Amino acid sequence: MAAITIVKALNNNVVMAEHPDEGEVIVIGKGIGFNRKEGDSLSAAQAEKLFVLKNEKEQEQYKKLLPQIDEAWQSAIIEAIGHISERVSGKLNEHIHIGLTDHLLLAMERVRSGHTIVNPFLTETVTLYPFEQGLAKDAVEIIGEKTGIYLPKDEIGFITLHIHSALMNKELGEVNRHSQLVTKLIHFIESDFELELDKESLDYMRLVRHLRFTIERVVQGEKVQEPEKIAQLLKYEYPLCYNLAWKLIKVMQEFLKKKVYDAEAVYLTMHLQRLKKYE
Repeated sequence: MAAITIVKALNNNVVMAEHPDEGEVIVIGKGIGFNRKEGDSLSAAQAEKLFVLKNEKEQEQYKKLLPQIDEAWQSAIIEAIGHISERVSGKLNEHIHIGLTDHLLLAMERVRSGHTIVNPFLTETVTLYPFEQGLAKDAVEIIGEKTGIYLPKDEIGFITLHIHSALMNKELGEVNRHSQLVTKLIHFIESDFELELDKESLDYMRLVRHLRFTIERVVQGEKVQEPEKIAQLLKYEYPLCYNLAWKLIKVMQEFLKKKVYDAEAVYLTMHLQRLKKYE
């Protein structure tokens, strides 16, 4: 690492610094900010982690957030986010350093205060994003080992959404809404079929992932080809599933405020028929 110059010590373990290639960066290292002042130099050996916040608003938020955090909690969260960053193949949106840090702090405080955390979208979220869920579980384990605060299973779903948002460079609100829509569609199916779906079954997982990709196609305006002969066959052979598929399409259109192409009913019908056989 090239020589970097301290701009401001945020606490004993974190400093803002000027990097010759990256500009302003955040540098993390044990005791790295102790007795440091503006203009001091840092060597590569002193920096355990370094990340860049190019967005000035993000920089300012992080500067305000860090000094308020207990250093043990801060160290655990930084290690958890570092672990996530190291295990993804792409680059995470830098907002994860603000959004997930802030979220984890609130969750940890709630658990320490004895509050219950409930996630009504947990099952669908972890089915939608299994890779991100694995990283979320790792993060929870790191935080538990470092701080003694073990976040509950429901919290893994919320962390999963933060990771997916940063990985796909999507707004967290959009990711959250799509997860909620999948849950709404699943409840609609269960109500129409008058049964509780087996959330562990392969067919259920296929349905949830199909719904996810359908939503993404709708949002992007992507049209799929309609196999007309299959459509007529399914309409005749499986009228209940075909009609339900159209009900689901209307829910999606109303929720997303976008057109859902007719061909989607064909593929939804096939997934629904697989589930119907378990009645």
